[in-house]
Amino acid sequence: MLRTLLERLSRGRVVRRRLPPEFGGLPLFVSPDASLKLWRRDLRRADPLLFALAAELVLPGAAIWDVGANVGLFALAASFRAGPAGSVLAVEPDAWLAALIERSIRSLPAHCAPVSVLSAAISDAPGTAEFAIAARGRATSHLASVGGSTQSGGARTLRQVPVETLDGLLARFPAPRLLKLDVEGAEGRCLAGAGRLLAEVRPAMLCEVAEENAAAVGGIFAAHGYLLFDAEVAAPERRPIARPVWNTLALPSERAAEVSEPG
Repeated sequence: MLRTLLERLSRGRVVRRRLPPEFGGLPLFVSPDASLKLWRRDLRRADPLLFALAAELVLPGAAIWDVGANVGLFALAASFRAGPAGSVLAVEPDAWLAALIERSIRSLPAHCAPVSVLSAAISDAPGTAEFAIAARGRATSHLASVGGSTQSGGARTLRQVPVETLDGLLARFPAPRLLKLDVEGAEGRCLAGAGRLLAEVRPAMLCEVAEENAAAVGGIFAAHGYLLFDAEVAAPERRPIARPVWNTLALPSERAAEVSEPG
């Protein structure tokens, strides 16, 4: 009952927070309508793994793509880490959340990488699609055709959104060294539209993988010579795994040594 009440109170609410000090304490606008954990003032407690991986994997001068950017925690942390020689692309199909990212980046200081925001879904072919805004936290909103997770609580509304492919984005944005992919069950479709990206650009990929998609996602990565690691395991202890897990770090085989290198 309490959670339901908090979710109702969170609808449309926007609060101002700051990134952890190691990311410059950058101010940003977030909403507990995306996730109740964003009521917390200390964002590091809200998503410690996300910030740890940003600190480890984002290098100065790098181009970063954050696909499924939500309120922009990873995108803004990456902006600080990449610095003015880098770039960040934040892709978020929920236009309301994308607008929060736009609001946050207006005050980015000069020592941060510029952030571009694209409000679109990613799949295996360009076009348009129905996008379900989750009845519960908007972070679990999803392409209607993939069903989403049980955490979404169903759909509060359906909206038509533009759809791009990862390969298609290469014509418009700097090719990424690192790509974070959090697309609520559409990860297989996203990778199916990323043949050129995986074969030629070969970014490191930080990917949430639902169990029902693990075989398909693992097959795509294997076909392109990627090694898989559990991102929740500390870098010095990481070893290749045979099958994707919920938080998967995928590295092209020629970059596999990076799992033990300092960020």
